[in-house]
Amino acid sequence: MAGRPGHIPRASASEACGPIATSRRRRAQYHWRTSSDRAGNLELGNVYPDRPAPIIRHDADTGGLELVMARWGMPSPPGALKTDRDPGVTNVRNLGSPHWHRWLGPAHRCLVPLTAFAEPLGAGRGNQWFTLADDRPAFFAGIETRAWRSIRKVKDGKTVDDLYAFLTCAPNAEVKAVHPKAMPVILTDPKDWDTWLSAPLEIAAGLQRPLADGALQLMDSLA
Repeated sequence: MAGRPGHIPRASASEACGPIATSRRRRAQYHWRTSSDRAGNLELGNVYPDRPAPIIRHDADTGGLELVMARWGMPSPPGALKTDRDPGVTNVRNLGSPHWHRWLGPAHRCLVPLTAFAEPLGAGRGNQWFTLADDRPAFFAGIETRAWRSIRKVKDGKTVDDLYAFLTCAPNAEVKAVHPKAMPVILTDPKDWDTWLSAPLEIAAGLQRPLADGALQLMDSLA
């Protein structure tokens, strides 16, 4: 995800994930194949749930790709809400859920830039950071929706927002040692970026898989 550390809880209480980061040297990554930049003057910094971050999505006007800012957290399943407030779902694991079906087509898929992410080590122990061992560009496989009306914060009342979240999957060896249940779906091959954005779901869903063991390296902290 864009920015420096952000906090990333998963879609349910049983799955937890920590911060994500990008860096200024990856700025060109944000513009992969984009024909328009509507993200404005990007300020790289912390990214947290319910905060805006850059994503690459389909441009409804030109048919190309565009870089935009979107708010982190897709609409929650109605049955999961106990009040009118919807804090959003940050990660998506179950692609078979009827709730997600409307957003799994190519028109709603997006790429979320990152250079690092973290998993929580437990109460009071901070986070364990992970980055690509070969330092290549990477994106989370995401989904997005536009002009969604909801109450994200009670004090703000109803707002209209472009929203996104990203997929999770079983963890690889490095992540499993810290968080045994899940990790984000990370795409590092440009062919996979194309596939995620354009292929039929039965093909694109095959990308919901962990990185190969050894593809990540652990970091003591984020520089």
